[in-house]
Amino acid sequence: MNTTLIQPANRILSVSEYYFSTKLAEIRKMNAAGQSVINLGIGNPDLSPSENTIKGLMQAASEPTNHGYQSYTGIPELRNAFSDWYKKFYAVDLNPENEILPLLGSKEGIMHISLAFLNPGDEVLVPDPGYPAYKAVAALCEAKAVEYDLNESLGWCPDFDHLEKMDLTNVKLMWVNYPNMPTGKAASIKLFEQLIAFGKKHRILIVNDNPYSMISTDKPLSILSVDGAKEIAIELNSLSKSHNMAGWRVGMIGAAFHFIQAILKVKSNMDSGMFKPIQLAAAEALRNTEDWYKTQRTVYSERKEIAKKILSALNCDFDSESTGMFVWAKIPREAKSAKDFSEDILQNKKVFITPGFIFGKNGERFIRLSLANNEKTLTEALNRILKK
Repeated sequence: MNTTLIQPANRILSVSEYYFSTKLAEIRKMNAAGQSVINLGIGNPDLSPSENTIKGLMQAASEPTNHGYQSYTGIPELRNAFSDWYKKFYAVDLNPENEILPLLGSKEGIMHISLAFLNPGDEVLVPDPGYPAYKAVAALCEAKAVEYDLNESLGWCPDFDHLEKMDLTNVKLMWVNYPNMPTGKAASIKLFEQLIAFGKKHRILIVNDNPYSMISTDKPLSILSVDGAKEIAIELNSLSKSHNMAGWRVGMIGAAFHFIQAILKVKSNMDSGMFKPIQLAAAEALRNTEDWYKTQRTVYSERKEIAKKILSALNCDFDSESTGMFVWAKIPREAKSAKDFSEDILQNKKVFITPGFIFGKNGERFIRLSLANNEKTLTEALNRILKK
């Protein structure tokens, strides 16, 4: 059979398979062969959503009328819950009628926003290191990804002096992600103010991807809290990490009405709404008590202490004040590369830690360790690494 008669579209030629897809397949083969690999690479929460969230899903799913198509804009209960959540924790006012758009996970929003605002040939500023999807989606939209450096010397913040010297004529959109993944750099009002001023000056849409803000602090920040931010900024948020609901696929966009309307034109042609019981349960999750969030932070804090011991045992340097559900660490000077360093740990210790090169050239001397593993698993990983 001739399989070359029909060729894929050019837009996918520059997009490779997601690194974790191939690496997880390799780890599955190792486990099938009895090697029992501990995976400290993926940020897949192992904790459960709150009890009221699960009860809300079960109750809503038992109602016969809740199984039909739903609105592209989400049910009012969910939009109102997102609005109340942003007001309570971020001190940001978002009109639930027209400034909030629920999503099937915030990763979906990266594509929707890009399709809504990018024309072929437009340029997009993407961070290095950064989430690989930003660059991949730009390619799928036939836009040009222009990397901007995040360096340890500047605390993993953009170098605005360098950005100002770049040719920004064709730049339409800039991706930012604070609290940052993979570096764990915390958000700050000063940084958000600089980003908003930069966006306004150059007429560049600033999009902050903000799924980690609830994990390590009781004072989360939103870029939309900056005066005038809605004129030039959009924020993505998600329940995946903050509420242990990764598989539920619930996220949101917060933005001015005209931005939401543009994105909705894309979204309404790509899905048929979110399952209503999931929306109702998500609304319950957004009403979790402050004690529930505090418990989550305590769990991650305790896990981080073990992770720090693992990285110390590997002679890696790291920032103890980093945030989020990962720890970003610099590999020893004598190590050839993060890829080789990670592979050596995998093959000899049967522990997988993500090599930083997958996040960009500025991650080539770093590794990222996930806290989405319980203390027993992290302790076993530590013991394996310490074992001669």
